[in-house]
Amino acid sequence: MLKILDKYIIRKFLSTFFFMLGIIMLFAVVFDVSEKLSEFISHRAPFSAIIFEYYLGFIIFHGNMFSSMIIFISVIWFTAKMAQDTEIIPMWFSGRPINRFLRPYIIASTILMVLSLVLNHFIVPRTNKIRLEFEEKYYRDVMTVENYHAEYPGNQIVYFSNYSNQEDEVKDLVVQQWNDSMQPCFFLKARKAKNIRGTNKWILTDVYEKHLDFPKGTLIHAAKKDTLFNFQIDEMSQRENIAETMTYSELTKMIQREKFKGSAFVPYYEIELYQRTSYPFATYILTIIGVAVSSRKKRGGVGINIAIGLGFVFVYIFSMKVMAVAAIKIGFPAYISVWIPNILFAIVALFLFRSAQK
Repeated sequence: MLKILDKYIIRKFLSTFFFMLGIIMLFAVVFDVSEKLSEFISHRAPFSAIIFEYYLGFIIFHGNMFSSMIIFISVIWFTAKMAQDTEIIPMWFSGRPINRFLRPYIIASTILMVLSLVLNHFIVPRTNKIRLEFEEKYYRDVMTVENYHAEYPGNQIVYFSNYSNQEDEVKDLVVQQWNDSMQPCFFLKARKAKNIRGTNKWILTDVYEKHLDFPKGTLIHAAKKDTLFNFQIDEMSQRENIAETMTYSELTKMIQREKFKGSAFVPYYEIELYQRTSYPFATYILTIIGVAVSSRKKRGGVGINIAIGLGFVFVYIFSMKVMAVAAIKIGFPAYISVWIPNILFAIVALFLFRSAQK
């Protein structure tokens, strides 16, 4: 059963969190509007689309992304305020175990952690898809892909020199096929190629097609050719943040496919996948650190506690960025990289809380 003290701390925890979240998101929206308003006007973006397709997804995405940090600052803020008002001293010297003081914090953290997990795996990818489609239509610059090279199932190699989403046309497409004995059996080159969106149908222009059938081969030239391939332009011309629009199952399937192709974006996708779980669990660690840092009354008041807390936030963010770079640049396993900051800061949290008890 929750005691009066538990309900009091949980209410303070959640109310402070959502208040700070609202203030921070308000400032974020204001700054984003000031940056992108001219683009929205020049592209004639409808007001309803700006609100419900872009900024609704913007708030959900960024609010969830920074929720652990906002939780940390919220805990420091209201706990330090309680310490300054001498509300914590009777709790610490009531004769009950010190760990009992953490109970309402853990309950509130669990509520927010579960909410963040649900958002990460089910809701945010869908809202991101709507938001990024809006950006592609009304804001983003032209996307180009140059010197694309990948291996597809069935011993098929695909290359093209250039593609831009403005022209929506591939230049210098080359498709090579090998048989089970790894001998070349097919070669195709097209000066231009256009994919019918959402299908495997392609329209090729100025095509040279060679079948290497032993002991003879055939060479065919055509001004235009309609054909089917086992790939689409959507999967060949993706922005790095495409992973943000995919649910767990969609993202795992894409990672397997990109690994087979030897894509350089695999580490980015793996980091996105594992961070969706590691970030919410950081809520517990940052909550304990926040309690340990701010539960004592200090001469400098609440400001000193907030300054110390912000120092921990910057170190934590820096460690996450370092490990992400290690996964991308030197091949460090992504699932280890995203959890190392949590493990290190869990040790710090335990040390700080024990020190605070003394």
